[in-house]
Amino acid sequence: MNRWRYFRNKAGWSIFTLIFVIVLNFFLFRVMPGDPARQGIRDPRLTKETIEAIRVRFGLDKPVINCIDSLNPVRFGSCAVNPLDTQFFIYVKNLFNGDLGFSYYYNRPVSDILGERLWNTILLIGVGQILAIVIGVILGVLAAWKARSAIDYGALLISLLAWSLPVFWLGIILVFWGSNHGFPIGGKATPGISSYPFFTQVGDLIWHLLLPTFTYTVIFMGEYTLLMRSSLLDVLSEDYILTAKAKGLSTFQILKDHALKNGMLPIVTLIAINLGYTVAGVIQIESVFSWPGLGGALFEAVSRRDFPILQGGFLLIAVSVIIANFIADLTYSYLDPRVQTE
Repeated sequence: MNRWRYFRNKAGWSIFTLIFVIVLNFFLFRVMPGDPARQGIRDPRLTKETIEAIRVRFGLDKPVINCIDSLNPVRFGSCAVNPLDTQFFIYVKNLFNGDLGFSYYYNRPVSDILGERLWNTILLIGVGQILAIVIGVILGVLAAWKARSAIDYGALLISLLAWSLPVFWLGIILVFWGSNHGFPIGGKATPGISSYPFFTQVGDLIWHLLLPTFTYTVIFMGEYTLLMRSSLLDVLSEDYILTAKAKGLSTFQILKDHALKNGMLPIVTLIAINLGYTVAGVIQIESVFSWPGLGGALFEAVSRRDFPILQGGFLLIAVSVIIANFIADLTYSYLDPRVQTE
């Protein structure tokens, strides 16, 4: 019963947060001054008729909400507009249908553009995150196990150095190094590779992933190592660990059966935070290596004032953060059942 109540509470808060994010994400770009049609498509040669046609094309001629004018969000109108014919209601309705609107620049559905870029980002951060977690946790466990030894000091030195490196700096260094050693330094695939056999394409994709994935792994590995070491050292100082030693259990048994579960709790939180953050934060790696991912799409949308892409991208990032934290809460309850009673 406690587990079901815990799940219900966490799911309820996640849904509430999602609704809040949807509303905030809608109004965030509507409160900006000026006409979005002029800001999204900057061309001094546009006539009033053309601008009005653009506003009608993207639904900007309708009021933002029943009593709020679309060009002046702080001025209240006559409230005579049908609420179902407002930008907010249309936005919510389209959102439930999977429609994120049309890009001002590409004149294509935002869901198609972000969908293409999202899988590239997931591929990059998925491989990098797995490697960073595995290497970081192993180094952290070794450092805590061999505390105050050469292994511990070496792991600390490597982790602090990796954590302190600026992402763009490490990426640029690897671009220079890779260009002198035959590594691809930009893009996702070699031009013309699509005409080659499938396994050749996969090999080419892996070849292009090496440098950006290595950059991602190095940057986040240090953080996982330091947190795992600190957490495990705290756990190993607990009384029940001393009792386990008194029973004659080996160090491996103590780590596997008693220490790792509790020591992994902070790591679960960090993984959830990083998974949500890196969907947007990986923009630096994608920019340096010209990787066609979500971060690059948002960067281009900012420079082009393509608000539908920005709105869809921010919503996607927020949803990924909410889902990641919800999964972390459930994982917490599995690792430590005491959490369900709080």
